[in-house]
Amino acid sequence: MNSILTPTNKINDYSEQLNALQIGTFSDPFSFLGLHKIDESTYEVRVYLPGAVSVSLANKAKDAIFKKYLNSDLFLLRVTDKALSDVRKLEVIYPEHTDIKYDIYQFGCCISEDTLYLFNEGTLERAYQHLGSHFVEHEGVQGVRFAVWAPNAKSVSVVGEFNCWQRSEHFMRKHPASGVWELFIPALKAQQTYKYSVVDSYGNVTDKADPFAFKMQQAPGTASVLQPLVIRKKPTLKQQQSRAKRNKIDAPISIYEVQLGSWKRRTDEGNRFLTYRELADDLVMYVKDLGFTHLQLMPISEYPFDGSWGYQPVGLFSPTSRFGSYEDFVYFVERCEDANLGLLIDWVPGHFPSDPHGLHKFDGTHLFEHADMRQGFHPDWNTYIYNYDRPEVKSFLLANAMYWLSEFQLDGLRVDAVASMLYLDYSRNDGEWVANQYGGRENLGAIACLQDVNKRSYGQDDNIMMVAEESTAWPGVTQSVEHQGLGFGFKWNMGWMNDSLNYISRDPIHRRYHHHEMTFSMAYAYSENYILPLSHDEVVHGKGALLSKMPGDDWQQFATLRAYYGFMYAHPGKKLLFMGSELAPRSEWDHNEGLDWQLLDSPAHRGIQRTVKELNTVYQREGALHECDNTPAGFQWIDGDNSEQSMFSFARYGKSKDDLLVVISHFTAQVFHQYRMGVPQSGVYEVILNTDNEALYGSGVTAVAGKSQLIESTAEASHGFENSIVLTIPPLTTLYLKRITG
Repeated sequence: MNSILTPTNKINDYSEQLNALQIGTFSDPFSFLGLHKIDESTYEVRVYLPGAVSVSLANKAKDAIFKKYLNSDLFLLRVTDKALSDVRKLEVIYPEHTDIKYDIYQFGCCISEDTLYLFNEGTLERAYQHLGSHFVEHEGVQGVRFAVWAPNAKSVSVVGEFNCWQRSEHFMRKHPASGVWELFIPALKAQQTYKYSVVDSYGNVTDKADPFAFKMQQAPGTASVLQPLVIRKKPTLKQQQSRAKRNKIDAPISIYEVQLGSWKRRTDEGNRFLTYRELADDLVMYVKDLGFTHLQLMPISEYPFDGSWGYQPVGLFSPTSRFGSYEDFVYFVERCEDANLGLLIDWVPGHFPSDPHGLHKFDGTHLFEHADMRQGFHPDWNTYIYNYDRPEVKSFLLANAMYWLSEFQLDGLRVDAVASMLYLDYSRNDGEWVANQYGGRENLGAIACLQDVNKRSYGQDDNIMMVAEESTAWPGVTQSVEHQGLGFGFKWNMGWMNDSLNYISRDPIHRRYHHHEMTFSMAYAYSENYILPLSHDEVVHGKGALLSKMPGDDWQQFATLRAYYGFMYAHPGKKLLFMGSELAPRSEWDHNEGLDWQLLDSPAHRGIQRTVKELNTVYQREGALHECDNTPAGFQWIDGDNSEQSMFSFARYGKSKDDLLVVISHFTAQVFHQYRMGVPQSGVYEVILNTDNEALYGSGVTAVAGKSQLIESTAEASHGFENSIVLTIPPLTTLYLKRITG
């Protein structure tokens, strides 16, 4: 082996480099480790392998043995230029085993400059395909490519179970212009855990989880997990057409909001969570049977604390391991698609927690968050606010939205706490916030970020739903970006929710004085594309369950809740109910327990469930209840001023004016016989819903005598209309009357 030379007695002074390697602060490992030219025909291979006893070139003669440098973990070997093709693969002997491994510092760069440019520009919408950890073939070798953004770090290394968590074995290569560090490590296996060991400019060392990891350990574990990107099966053409239909602005959209950990538990197995696969069977079937069109999951991006319900995520790209594997979640998504059930997830781009393995001070500086606490910290939630002005943060958030929508092909995202992103003074007093460059309170960076996410998301697939939880009167939330809007498809109507719950929680004797709380929403009903939410926020933190908000005795509470649901489903806007709303629990939601399914043994609670199922059925069947939600042509008051009787009556129209539904919601315990009500069109009307029906646990008062439930109008003027009908108004009831003949 004349082409291989053992080192000469003359040894270069590598004490400075060795010290940096030993303390784990080597900032430019490729400048020293690997293969380096000594003179015209001689090269030196330098490897640093903590714990190794000896190192040699794999499958070579004994004279290919490396020499230890000063009895350290640094090994050296000099070779001639004729042997350069033989020096990459090593045989490493440890005290208890022998490894064949590659010298990682002889591999070239594994990330393109164009990618880094777009990431730094804030437009890399597929950043998750480049940063993070990825199983790839690089220079003919299978392995994992790691890449992480940490521009102010002095040194970054990959640590994991594959190197006994030693931060001095896999130092990464820095790209100074972009601040991205990358490294290719061959022969790693899926499901191995890892982190990035980050040394800041002061020498402090913090082990950080990978911001782009596709999988993370379940708490209390904090490591990232090597997870191949699993591609879900492509929806069929029929499924794609069904999704396009179910997400349209004129579609019947009724959403069942779920916190996966507390919908149902296995009480016979230690009160454990259901898995994604169990939920794919139980939950999907249940939601479909109730007639909901969509399922919305509270945040499932990996989060360390159960009590945050997912709203303080650390692993934005990682479906939580609480309920199973990455592959299990993909299976769950596919089962929803198979059932023609739209799937939305909560997305949290507004803030992140302070957990030390997370994004906070990622490279020793305020990298993802603002350094100024007046801009970078949420006083309400003790969390940190993303620096939306930083392009790389925009790339990170944009890529995360595109990841959920593209890789899992979800129906959409419900964006949490949008108001907190839009306003610099959100939940702050004077002097506690910093104005924008124009002296205003608008967060211009957050606005631009949301607009870009929505524009690109809809640009990729216009059959999705981007939904804003925005609690203020910010104009143009669902207006297109081209028309200076935020570009969302839908917005939660928090005003309707607050006003209607305030009204419905009052004693009937006082409701007459607050009649406007139920009618005011129509003054702005068409300013946005609205969803009417009765979400988890209304049944936690001492607010009590929906049933407990209803005044009166037991029967009145159930009757009022049924009538309220009937009013909600008839009001313009799509619908959202939090899990358990169909069971009418008496206590507020507890994330540590499953829903109380034994309530269905009670006729009263079972009646609420039947009411919800009936409402979903009628809502989907009747175009008048959903086709014209976003236009005044779909709604007409019959009598919106009957405060004395706490009664609201209005007409809903489909795309055809002949498609007419009359709705009457009555919120006192009185019965009104021979009640004359004007109707917009003459004809025969059929009662298709009565929430006082005995089958729903109502009192059984019918709007009209007989089984047919038909009422014919007469040419007698009432309520400003030329024609009217006469009927009985049951107590605490909502009625739907469909015009069936002219």
